Amino acid sequence: MTAFEQAFAVVVGHEGGFSIERADPGNWTGGAVGCGVLRGTKFGISAAAYPAEDIVNLTPEEAAAIYRRDYWDRVSGDRLSPSLALLVFDAAVNNGVVRAACWLQGVVGATVDGRLGPETLAAVDTAIRARGNAAVCAEFQAQRLVFMTGLPTWHIFGLGWARRLSLLPYQSLTMSTEA
Repeated sequence: MTAFEQAFAVVVGHEGGFSIERADPGNWTGGAVGCGVLRGTKFGISAAAYPAEDIVNLTPEEAAAIYRRDYWDRVSGDRLSPSLALLVFDAAVNNGVVRAACWLQGVVGATVDGRLGPETLAAVDTAIRARGNAAVCAEFQAQRLVFMTGLPTWHIFGLGWARRLSLLPYQSLTMSTEA
């Protein structure tokens, strides 16, 4: 399995199947509770991010294509170590691509602009050589945790998010470098 296929399996495992939770802003086509149509989320593909998508009938293959194009490729997943790629990819899916990119840039001392280009990727390599992959991964997760605990919906979804954030580092250890 490629790193993307492995990461996709992990993220979809966290995101789960179809959900139509009224209190989740992502389930509404307008991106806010009560705004637009309640279409739900499936495989982590939300009505808020994809208002025209037929969420209920979304297939795993369609979800994988969306994930690769809109998340994995945008965070340069193929260019990161598999373990770091999983963490950044999961954050991109759950918290947004730009936010995930900004966290990574902040962790490695690159210009924080939300775009993962050559400067950021060089800074990632330098940080991993200097501090180690585990330290970079841990700091990335710490930045994400601080952000998520401050979300207004933490009281509703926080325990599930905490479980996810706690399990991800262990799951990242299972990522293979084999293609």
